[in-house]
Amino acid sequence: MNTNQEKTLYNIQQAKKGNQISFNYLLDTFWSYVYSFQLKKTLNDNDAEDITIQTFSKAFDKIHLFDEKYKFRTWLITISKNVYIDFLRKKKSSISITTTKDQEEKVYKVIDDAPTPEDEIIRKQNLAKLLKDIKQLKPKYQEVINLRYFQELSYKEISEKINEPINNVKVKLLRAKKLLAEIIKR
Repeated sequence: MNTNQEKTLYNIQQAKKGNQISFNYLLDTFWSYVYSFQLKKTLNDNDAEDITIQTFSKAFDKIHLFDEKYKFRTWLITISKNVYIDFLRKKKSSISITTTKDQEEKVYKVIDDAPTPEDEIIRKQNLAKLLKDIKQLKPKYQEVINLRYFQELSYKEISEKINEPINNVKVKLLRAKKLLAEIIKR
């Protein structure tokens, strides 16, 4: 076994014990491999990035199930393929039926895009609850959620703003989303 395989195996074992540095090592080591795999499939930078994040999120959640007699990279790609299939299913279910120009014009004459007062109240209540839930996170997680989803900064921009490597931003964002999901479920 070469030193890279030994180092990877060691970090997998440490990650199973919850060691954040080992999660970071695994993310740093395998991110580009999974990302390029997805970029070839999706041909879209944002979709490839989102699928890769979901892949690592699922892998890190289930790392205790990883069997060390297999290659970690192969396990990640298998997870990534499944996330991609889910992505396609969601995308396919949101595709609308093709219509003619005349049909579209008739629809636009009927539809009022303005939200009803009830819709606006529900939206504001949901946003208020989400902001309240976000405030339960540690400040470092609040910051990356805010920068990514409310200010819509790229990973690179967030990295520059908080003066940390991009991979740290990715790990923080993964962790923040996981913690936020747990808070929301409660």
